[in-house]
Amino acid sequence: MTSQSTKQRIVTRVTDKQELGPDAQVDDKALVFVPTDPALTDPFLALVEDRFSTPGFEWHPHRGLETVTTVVGGVLEHGDNLGHAGALEPGEVQWMTAGRGIIHRELAYRDEHAHVLQMWLNLPAEKKLTPSRYQDLTNAAMARVHAPGVRIDVHAGTVDGVTGTANTHHPVQGVVATLDPESSYDLEVPAEHRLFAHVMDGRLLVGGRELRAGQTGWSDPVTGPATTALQLTAVDPERPARVMVYSGTPLREPVALGGPFVMNTKAEITRAFTDFHSGAFGPVPRQARLAYDR
Repeated sequence: MTSQSTKQRIVTRVTDKQELGPDAQVDDKALVFVPTDPALTDPFLALVEDRFSTPGFEWHPHRGLETVTTVVGGVLEHGDNLGHAGALEPGEVQWMTAGRGIIHRELAYRDEHAHVLQMWLNLPAEKKLTPSRYQDLTNAAMARVHAPGVRIDVHAGTVDGVTGTANTHHPVQGVVATLDPESSYDLEVPAEHRLFAHVMDGRLLVGGRELRAGQTGWSDPVTGPATTALQLTAVDPERPARVMVYSGTPLREPVALGGPFVMNTKAEITRAFTDFHSGAFGPVPRQARLAYDR
């Protein structure tokens, strides 16, 4: 419950995902949002929806950002050059800190099917070259909030006293909320956070705007109380709704983009390519696929 003094968040702009269809790596791709103007989405850079069987995303590098991959359907097989490997099922999340440099791959387990939402989360300048790491948020260990007609999977931050297991480098709160038909929930969000709410299924009233599956609502930081609330209501009387809501404090730093690297200057992007090609990220793994033991 929120107090009467809590300020309600208002969605001030709505975007539609852009369907791109199949390409050489995926069976279907859609851009939920991309960094055409990073200041508008800061600290979030991109959210992309991919469905793939084969080939998926073979070994490739990253530096200067975190990738947060939520499995929507199928099974995601992943591995990296730090020696991590595993498979994630629907509802589970892979939180990868690229930091100073990592080489990883994302494939459909058994080349069958994976459906994912991958977000690129920017790192502050002083942590661009932080050590790389993987965190798997599994269903068995997922932090959850339950309310009448509502289930909240808490990936990061603290919601209703429940703290997500993701260890973050910057203030971020992230959840996936599932609401039964006509159920409501007031999600508390720090006032200094920018938030996005991406509707995965169904229809929702989000911060005063009705959004359908594939749409994303945005709310910028506000002044006033320390905590604000984003009201979520599933408006379809016959269908549940599901929404991903992430919020974070804007970095307000320059953004330089170069393929899989995100830095603060073009010179740092050039250095990232040089470091990768010189082997500073380590060798490209020769790691075998996961055994088909499921």
